Amino acid sequence: MKQDIENIIIDELLKDISDGKYEKDARLPSENELADSYQVPRIVVRKAYEKLEERGYIYSRQGKGRYLKGRYEQIELVLTGNESFSKKMLDKGYDLISKNVFCQKINYDEKVYNELGVLKDSEVYKVGRLRIVDRRPIALHISFVAKALFKDIEEDGSKIDSMFSYYRSKGYKEFSSEKSVLSVAYPTAEERELLKCPNFIPLLIVETNCIDKGTGKVIEYTKIIYRGDSFKYIVPR
Repeated sequence: MKQDIENIIIDELLKDISDGKYEKDARLPSENELADSYQVPRIVVRKAYEKLEERGYIYSRQGKGRYLKGRYEQIELVLTGNESFSKKMLDKGYDLISKNVFCQKINYDEKVYNELGVLKDSEVYKVGRLRIVDRRPIALHISFVAKALFKDIEEDGSKIDSMFSYYRSKGYKEFSSEKSVLSVAYPTAEERELLKCPNFIPLLIVETNCIDKGTGKVIEYTKIIYRGDSFKYIVPR
């Protein structure tokens, strides 16, 4: 029963926030006020507030109460694989930083190897780039590529901040993708650290491939992890 009331309190506070009842940095009702209003112990209200704080909606001031945190504007993002994330963000006028966070040879992974169309004894590397938009880390792009296509990937990988630019430097000019698979998950400890997000912020995971239009070769298999609270996603027909 307490859990049900706690969820009701959370839902109604979120509705008030969504409806614009509170401005940024506005003080929210005290624990005592909400406890009296809902006829529940203060601990129920406290837990509701703690969950809202963990999700990034509010913040607290010691001895003064809870306040509404300013919410960032969500970015419209078209989920296609034929144009780089960097270009999409720069075209919209955002301040973008791409930070290379790893380049590692991977152990055999049946799904990745099948997507790339390579044999089990092939060498495959993953290259990770953290996307920071307007000083917010909001996406992690992980590209899997075969050394058979990119001989210098072991040396080059840690310096790449745009895979499309890298491919063009290797003679590939136009790109397409044949499919995208979308799923939702909560962040792992590593993802929380990289994306600076709380436990309960959902992540949208897009798995896709990149095909060179000239040869029809699959040159990349990609896993892109987006913070669910930072984007409005547009799925093209």
